[in-house]
Amino acid sequence: MSDASDRLTRALSLLDRLELGAPERVQRNLDAFHPDTAKLVLGYAFADVVGRDGIDLKTREMMTVAMLAAMGTAQGQLEFHMRAAMNTGVSREDLVEIVLQVSVYAGVPACMNAITAAKKAFQAAEKG
Repeated sequence: MSDASDRLTRALSLLDRLELGAPERVQRNLDAFHPDTAKLVLGYAFADVVGRDGIDLKTREMMTVAMLAAMGTAQGQLEFHMRAAMNTGVSREDLVEIVLQVSVYAGVPACMNAITAAKKAFQAAEKG
């Protein structure tokens, strides 16, 4: 197996830990853009960075939610990572506190966007 294929396999495995069914959905979306995108983007993001030792996955997801919420421009990724955070053991209460913290450091508009994403993630968890 080539290094790129191994990286993609590790990335997809990690994505599956974050949300069942995500690997197929994400890879299909990226492949529709260009056949190399999943290897490049997912390999880097999930195999090389998110999958590193040193910080557990639950903490990484909490950090990811905070950063995406503060950006205020990545609604789809924020919703995904809020669901993923809950799938790694982050409580709704923790997500609420992260969103409130965003209001102080990134502003009320970013917080309002994060509230919308959190409500959608909470609804998905209830259906789950």
